[in-house]
Amino acid sequence: MPALNAMPRIFLVRFFAAALVVALFTASPARAIDIQVVKSPGGISAWLIEDSTVPLMSMRFTFRGGSVLDPKGKTGLAELVSGVLDEGAGPYDSAQFQKRLEDNSISLRFSAALESFGGRLKALNENRNEAIELLRLALTAPRFDSEPVTRVKSQMLAQVERRAERPRHIAGRVWNKATFADHPYGRDTDGTKTSIPAITKDDLQQFAKTRLGRDNLIVGVVGDISPAQLAPLLDRAFGSLPAKAASYTVPSAKVVGVGKVIVVERNIPQTVVVFGQAGLRRDDPDYYVASVMNYIMGGGGLTSRLSDEIREKRGLAYSVYTRLASYNKAGLIVGRVATQNARVAQSLELIRAEWKRMVTTPVSLKELADAKSYLTGSYFTRLNSTGRIAGLLIGIQFDNLGIDYLKRRNGLINAVTVSDIQRVARRLLKSEALTVVMVGKPKGITARP
Repeated sequence: MPALNAMPRIFLVRFFAAALVVALFTASPARAIDIQVVKSPGGISAWLIEDSTVPLMSMRFTFRGGSVLDPKGKTGLAELVSGVLDEGAGPYDSAQFQKRLEDNSISLRFSAALESFGGRLKALNENRNEAIELLRLALTAPRFDSEPVTRVKSQMLAQVERRAERPRHIAGRVWNKATFADHPYGRDTDGTKTSIPAITKDDLQQFAKTRLGRDNLIVGVVGDISPAQLAPLLDRAFGSLPAKAASYTVPSAKVVGVGKVIVVERNIPQTVVVFGQAGLRRDDPDYYVASVMNYIMGGGGLTSRLSDEIREKRGLAYSVYTRLASYNKAGLIVGRVATQNARVAQSLELIRAEWKRMVTTPVSLKELADAKSYLTGSYFTRLNSTGRIAGLLIGIQFDNLGIDYLKRRNGLINAVTVSDIQRVARRLLKSEALTVVMVGKPKGITARP
């Protein structure tokens, strides 16, 4: 292994980040989940997991309200902003801003999600002040110069064109539209060939001025920084933002299109299928029961009932899965499978049969034990970077789960019983209510638009 001083600086951040993850999660469980609430002099709060093993700070931050708030006719606005905030800010044009990031081994990225807009910052301690300053400029003084905006728009339009030819993307887009109709959840939030060119510099500036408010801000930090050190940095990074973001409301979402079977014909050998129905929101008391139920039915990869019936026993598909999708205004159980055109009908029949079996036949004690073992044991193994750990802190706050959530989570899962699962299955799973979208040339399928 080369000496650290011989390694390029950009790799030092990654090296130390990996070392910090090992340090955090090979420590005692109590130490790994020691979350501190830090409040700045200006009143900005953050959750912090402190560890001095390596000289690194990783920060995640998010603002409530994401692509779901894009104006009609200008979908893709949040996505475009996320692509250009770090393309020049304050006195620095795009090239100068990126050079300062690179010269100081600072990683700064922004991203837009359906119900949030945020970013991530990672830096060695020696460059922490510079990192905070560049973050401040990006959030409060973005330039939105013509060249980078045009470039990022072109990249987005190219992505739209590529996705328009991908069966998986077509199936997902059509399914969302069928399920949510005119609700913002049903929009193509990455933008379209007409909406992206319609976004103006004024739209970008209004987004930055009105959507990034301190009242909507959530911050999570992991690394070699104390509460006393972090507190003033929070004010430096975020203190110049408006105290309040523009008010907004997202209408309640009703799952529609119940029972529809939609076929989008494409001349391809395999049909891609998206199927699903109404599920649970994250704050529903039955959420953990539904999580265990979903793991057994389709969320457990190769060990799930659907995989066993469709892949293992019959070789109909390489993979089939289901997942819970929870939004602020709706919840879903949604799944995917891709199979040969001639065998789509058989796969769909088996999916509907498993929906019914979960309602009528109690899961076995072994299935329940295996699901609990995986869901409790694998949780932290996915946290393989400081950014993901900081993201965990964001997620807990975003969903209002409580600072003690990590200590309670396994208990909530282990409390699930066989009768709980059957009760929730009876409440949720309606095979006749499945909305199904198929992209391909499926045989033996009757569309029900």
